[in-house]
Order: sequence, then structure tokens, then C-alpha cells
Amino acid sequence: MKFEKIQAPKGVREYLPPESQGFEWVREQLIAPAKEAGYQLMELPVFEDTNLFTRGVGESTDVVSKEMYTFEDRGGRSITLRPEGTAGVMRAVIEQNLDRGQLPVKVWYSGQFFRAERPQAGRYRQFYQVGIEAIGIEDPALDAEVIAIADRGFKNLGLKNYQLEITSLGDAQSRASHRVDLLAFISELNLDEETSNRAKINPLRLFDDKRPEMQAAMLKAPILLDYLSEESAANFAAVQRYLKAMRIDFTINPRMVRGLDYYTGTTFEFVHSDLGAQSGIGGGGRYDGLMETLGGQSLSGIGFGLGVDRALLAAIAESTLPSQEFSSDLFIIPLGELAKEEALVIAQGLRLSGVRTELAFGDRALKGAMKAADKSGARYVIVLGESELTARTVELKRMSDGVVTSIKIDQLQNELSRALSLSSNSQ
Repeated sequence: MKFEKIQAPKGVREYLPPESQGFEWVREQLIAPAKEAGYQLMELPVFEDTNLFTRGVGESTDVVSKEMYTFEDRGGRSITLRPEGTAGVMRAVIEQNLDRGQLPVKVWYSGQFFRAERPQAGRYRQFYQVGIEAIGIEDPALDAEVIAIADRGFKNLGLKNYQLEITSLGDAQSRASHRVDLLAFISELNLDEETSNRAKINPLRLFDDKRPEMQAAMLKAPILLDYLSEESAANFAAVQRYLKAMRIDFTINPRMVRGLDYYTGTTFEFVHSDLGAQSGIGGGGRYDGLMETLGGQSLSGIGFGLGVDRALLAAIAESTLPSQEFSSDLFIIPLGELAKEEALVIAQGLRLSGVRTELAFGDRALKGAMKAADKSGARYVIVLGESELTARTVELKRMSDGVVTSIKIDQLQNELSRALSLSSNSQ
């Protein structure tokens, strides 16, 4: 009986060796600045109660109305694969009472997220993000720090062709004043029923409508930045001042609203000029009412989500990825059963000391094993046979130039570490 091949679901981007090394490198570079700033890991479920997202993200958003993967579990509960990270973090903070301790709560996370979108380059149904959240303190200096952490992550990748856009979505007073005039403006537009209903829930969503006719219709719409309260305007001015002090370039985009309803105050997005239509590589902002909406205290928060997939595409576009060819430090070729046992012991000791060590498996002949060693990209090779076991000495071959050095087995770790250190220092 012949079985048909099973393929990955449409819209899923897989990362396989050697390309997966580039993906891993990008993710680690994006995470590193958060760790350096004192943010700690939060590992969360990839599915949550659907109400978390309908209430937290907003019913007027495309994410909730069109893009969520929602299903009923065996207990009859409505469950949704997470389309974003902030709501889940906030749920965990409330549930575990983290907001009752030291503030701000500063966490980072990474993993898969899911949206039922039309697949295209840089836009996948399963995508990967790195994110941070700082919850419990309202301070424009904290806003600037969060933006700086994201900016440092992209600089870690060596990216240059990206731009930071910022705006302020104001406080409740600012949005209330703006809403009156915006609704009056929208009432004069000829909208289809779906767009009209969306505008009734959150009129700001119309600024995020990508249809050319809607973008043209909204060109003369009143801008929220013109309605900022005195406090909101002062906070936004302070954020700009701090970013300038840190020499982080930015432009103000007064029409930015982003795709989630919980944003308030400082809002930002990073876009990359080499990625075409899907130019966004990350963004975030402040969300002053989200915790209260989800049943917690009335505490403010700010965070971001950076797209690992798109950051990888940006690194490829700018040719900043390091070599994706895997290379080990040592390749051991055992000849015979006793040599194989000894090779496993040697490899275990070397790996514990940080030396990347591979073995030839499958009882290959010496010629075939040497070909495998060459293909592996190993920097050094040793052959372990009966004579080497008897003499407790091996011939360490440097693959770059074929130089061979005779070394006692019990000195192999020290000699390899020394040779690898010298090689690293000379590069």
C-alpha cells in the first residue's frame, strides 16, 4: 500500500537547515536588547479563550472580525489560536497577580502567532514574533526605552534601510474630542455597510483601511494629533525629546493607527523600504485601558511585537546575515566497536567544554567517513582506530590546510580549546 505525501498547511513558513540558522540568529539578536534591559521571559499558551481577543484586541479590527483561527474544544469552549501577544501577557499578569508586586512588570516572549490571511511574501498564516511588555508605570521615558530596545534589535541585525514612525493616539479626553469631529466627517462619506459598521465601533479604523478609494476619502479627515490634551501633548513631546537624546531617528506619522484597538498614547511602527507591500517589520505602543478591560486594575502598559519572518527577509535584502553553513569544531571517525564507545566518551567530554563535536555513524569505511567530515564543514578531524586506542594518541588534522598534529587523547580538549581560541582571535 502506497501512502500519499502529507504537505504543510498553506500559508505556513517552515525553516529548515541550513536556513534555520539564519532564523535563529535573527530571533536571538532581536531578543538580546530586552534581556540586557532587565526584561524576563514569559512563556504562554498558543491558544486562549476567544473572549480574551474579542474583548482585548477589539471587534472592529480585521484581526478579530476576519483573521482569527477559532474553534470549539471538546468541552464546548470557544478557543482561539493567539493572533497577537499582548492580550495573553496581560491575562497572565492579572491571573497570576504579577501587577501586585514590583512595577513595572517587564517581560519578553517569542513564538508562533496565527492569522487567517491571504499568504504572500512576508505575510503568513503562522508567523513568528519577538515581543516585550512593560506594565504598571506610565512614563514617557519608559515609552522611549521600549522603542529603543526594538531599534537596537534591528541594529543588531545590521539593518540600515528601515524607518521608525511614531505618533500619539492620545488619552480618553483627546480621543473623545476627536471622535465627535471624525464621526461628523465620516457621516458625509459614501460607505458600504461593512465599513460603516466598523466606523461605528471605532472610527479610527478607517485610517487603517488599505483600499485606495478609502485612503483618498480619508485624506482630509481630522487628525488625532490636533486634538491631544495638554497632558498627552506633553507626554508625546517628552518621548520625542528622549528619542533625540538617544540619537534614534524617527518621523511623525499622524495617520498611523495600527491594527489593534487597544493602543493609546505613544504608538510606533518600523518599516523597511526593501520589503515591498509588506514593509512593516515591527511596532507597538501604549495601551492604557487594556488591563481594566480584561478584568484587572486600571494600570497602563506599553510593548511591541517584532516580526522575525520579516526581519529575516530584511536581513537577506541587506545582505547582513552571517554564513548559514553549519560547521562543527571536531569530527571524530571511529573504526570498530571499541573505538565507537571511546569516541562517544570523548565527544561527551568535549561538548561539555563547549567544543562542537560530531561523530561518524553507521560503520562507514574510512574514505566515506572522511567525505562526511569534509561535507560537515568541521574544522578538525581525528580518526580513532585500534592503534590510536593502544597508543592513546590521535592525529588531529586541520581541514583548512591539512596540517596534522599528534596529540595525546587526554590532552585533546586542552589543545583543541587553545587552537580554536587562537583561530577566533586571528579572524
